Amino acid sequence: MKNGGRLQGRVAVVTGAAQGIGAQYARALAAEGASVVVSDVLDAGPVAAQINEGGGRALAVACDVTDAQAVLAMVNAAVARFGRLDILVNNAALFGTVSRKRFEDITSAEWDRMMSVNVRGAFECVKAVVPAMRERKYGKIVNIASGTVFKGQTMLLHYVTSKGAIVAMSRSLARELGDDGIRVNTLAPGLVMSENVRSNWSADKVRGTVDSRAIKREALPEDMCGTLIYLCSSESDFVTGQVLVVDGGAVMH
Repeated sequence: MKNGGRLQGRVAVVTGAAQGIGAQYARALAAEGASVVVSDVLDAGPVAAQINEGGGRALAVACDVTDAQAVLAMVNAAVARFGRLDILVNNAALFGTVSRKRFEDITSAEWDRMMSVNVRGAFECVKAVVPAMRERKYGKIVNIASGTVFKGQTMLLHYVTSKGAIVAMSRSLARELGDDGIRVNTLAPGLVMSENVRSNWSADKVRGTVDSRAIKREALPEDMCGTLIYLCSSESDFVTGQVLVVDGGAVMH
């Protein structure tokens, strides 16, 4: 891990970080010097152990982002362990294992579950971290949306709608939290070849996405990390309420 990295001395929480893109986010933040709370409903211990064994600082915390008390306990654990909280990456979401289907075949229960995890989960995490950030008059919140918001993806209406809500939420939060020195931005990835996507998306669907890009290759989790580090670092201190799409030029936003 870097001594004197761009996030040296900062403390970050990454939700949904036990695997896939979230795990890569956690590793990237640690590589830039941040102490990282690796949070998930799944076992985040292996990711935290990897960071610690590599010379970084990480703490695994089990947390369901739809449970307000569990989220508050996660934040308290972060502050108790590392003494402060500077960065939240709201990554936890349902996507990789979600079945693609026509909108009329999405059940009300499926819709409600998607909104509970993807939208209310992000809301609960922001509510929980803001007091610690307000104390220092500084913070970075990066909400993870999706390039599908700007394309109008078929067969995933509940997912795309939830990520549209994240964009709107981020803009409103940026207005509310600006006077507190807290920046709120949105990272919107295109289709990224995480383990779950590779397992659940057909080659034809992936190829169609790649063909829509100006840079015609598959996106990997590490492709998202340069933008994430920028949004979490002091380099973006005058940037808030913005959406950065990272998808190889499928969306030119």
